[in-house]
Amino acid sequence: MKKLMMVAALMLVSIGMYAQNEVGQITLKPMAGVNIATITKAMEQERRVAAIAGVEGEYGLPANFSVSAGLLYSQQGATHYGISMKLDYINIPILLNYYVYKGLAVKAGVQPGFNVSSKIENSSNKAGEYNTNSFYFSIPFGVSYEYLNFVLDARYSCGISTTFSPGDAKNNWVSITLGYKFALK
Repeated sequence: MKKLMMVAALMLVSIGMYAQNEVGQITLKPMAGVNIATITKAMEQERRVAAIAGVEGEYGLPANFSVSAGLLYSQQGATHYGISMKLDYINIPILLNYYVYKGLAVKAGVQPGFNVSSKIENSSNKAGEYNTNSFYFSIPFGVSYEYLNFVLDARYSCGISTTFSPGDAKNNWVSITLGYKFALK
């Protein structure tokens, strides 16, 4: 029993000692995928399934940590009672990543976003009176797995700012992306 416990402890220590990016290493990751978006306070809505694409850079830190920042074009919104809300943003995720195992990272951070397009139409093709806020702030968190430089990333972004003014509705979305990571330094 003692040997089994020692082996388990050594396995946990070796997992904890693995760092995905070397300290000081800079990597770049072009990525693309799909968003599944909703807007809070909108009951009986259809999620908007749309695209997300961009690039993220990552810098290796000591103790299995890294910090990443990116620039992502993100299509968000929803359909609610025949009103289609197509809201597109440029999001800037700034994340702290912790590698719990070779290639497997958990991540969380902050994400300012800027609205670049708002197309809101009802079923009779008449635009509604909505004032979309130009700045948006959210908290993203998720996991990623890297294999042979390909990175599968899944995140949930929880809206903090309101989407419309006036109003208290917020964007929330799940992003699933595939990227290719390569070292710059």
